Amino acid sequence: MKNYADAVAFLGQWGCFQQTVFLLLCASIMPNGYGAFILIFLTDTPSHYYCLVPDVNLTDKWRESVIPITVVEGNQEQSRCSRYRLDVVKNLSAQGFIPGRDINLTDLEQEDCVDGWSYSKDVYQSTIVTQFDLVCSEQWKQPVTTTIFFMGVFCGSFFSGHMSDRYGRKPVLFLTIGLQTAFTFAQVFSTSWIMFLILLFFNGLGQMSNFVAALVLGAEILTGNIRVLYSSLGSNLSFAIGYMVLPLCAYFLRDWKSLLLVLSVPCLVFIPLWWVIPESPRWLLSQGRVEEAEAIVRKAAKWNKVQAPRVIFEDCNINASKNEKEKFNVFDLFRRKIIRTTTLLLCIVSCSRNPSILFQLDGTTIPSTTAVCRWYADPCSHATVLRSSSARKSIWSVSHTGDVLRNTATATTSTVSRMGSCITPFLLSLSVYYNYVPYITLASLALLSAFAALFLPESFKQPLPESIQQMHQRGRIKCPCITGNKTSVPVEPLDGPL
Repeated sequence: MKNYADAVAFLGQWGCFQQTVFLLLCASIMPNGYGAFILIFLTDTPSHYYCLVPDVNLTDKWRESVIPITVVEGNQEQSRCSRYRLDVVKNLSAQGFIPGRDINLTDLEQEDCVDGWSYSKDVYQSTIVTQFDLVCSEQWKQPVTTTIFFMGVFCGSFFSGHMSDRYGRKPVLFLTIGLQTAFTFAQVFSTSWIMFLILLFFNGLGQMSNFVAALVLGAEILTGNIRVLYSSLGSNLSFAIGYMVLPLCAYFLRDWKSLLLVLSVPCLVFIPLWWVIPESPRWLLSQGRVEEAEAIVRKAAKWNKVQAPRVIFEDCNINASKNEKEKFNVFDLFRRKIIRTTTLLLCIVSCSRNPSILFQLDGTTIPSTTAVCRWYADPCSHATVLRSSSARKSIWSVSHTGDVLRNTATATTSTVSRMGSCITPFLLSLSVYYNYVPYITLASLALLSAFAALFLPESFKQPLPESIQQMHQRGRIKCPCITGNKTSVPVEPLDGPL
């Protein structure tokens, strides 16, 4: 039986069909670039804020002195979380006393900001911090907000991988796009922090699950060098474009509701793509749906203006019946030593990714790093192990475990990556107790990941297994520092090197 790449070779690699799929899937990835990091702007705290003093009858001197002065890191500044009791201040002001001369301010009783806060608008007109007063005693809600979002991403990544392998790549892709768009838009109408949090969780269900579904779908439809280009440079460049659009929009839109609205409404253009982007023929073949797979390929042949053979997928009915009898799930990633070792190594590498450092500069390095990794895959995977581009690229080492389990494998490493994202907000908060704790922790994780990446199998210019059985035939993973005689195991290439 021919493999998929040989069976569809008559289509060519860069016809109208491939160009359309390539560009549309790249476009569907862009919202993930800004959707994953928008909370950086939504939860930002203004640099200056203090207790709101209502419009009551106070002299100018008392209005200037109603906020206590505190010393922070050797500098004097107004207290952010307390004020002198307003009823006492009103009484002293009415009696004509002058603060600092007639009254010792340190003797006055203080109270919380019972009337709310006054926030500086030098940078933002509003954020959810200023909208719901997530400061002082409520400051703990800021990292919780980010964690709830990544909990949604965590659950979405976990379930979407299994759903994609069971129900198809295309339905899951558009389901996650719909979740991402609908709940991002709904957050604009949040009237409380709890409401915002619930909508944010469901928004997270679609985040990154969309990326994984689009990545796998494109890699299964495209073949040859175009498949390599999409899986490495195309998908990452699209993510980077969305990544860099976010700070540009945030610069001109200083109100959090306007920012959410502008970034959610354009995603409605993806709805008509349901009738343009096809299902993965590889996945259809693995499910025994040979006629549907051939129909997609024949339609592609018309787009590319080439003649399709009378029978495209020979002997697929026999092979498909075997696949239907053997069911796979996420546990198959851990049953056998070769796949289990690779999966665990990639989980270690993925968990150390930190999405909140060097935001804009980091976004500009994604396409350049990926382009370099395209040609120098092995050294690049160690030198840039914290870059999400290299981490996503290395995922393919484990995701080529057969079409029946590819999305589950990719989503599994993405799920573990979200665990690191959930912890990050609280890790950064530890700097309050000791400035260097976040840096020491992140540096240690980076070193651990770099060491783990040494044991990952190289995929550049290497034939990749097409099934679980072929994955089992791969040689034992060894430390590259140990040299010895290499015994190659013949493996049928999937499409060529990735």
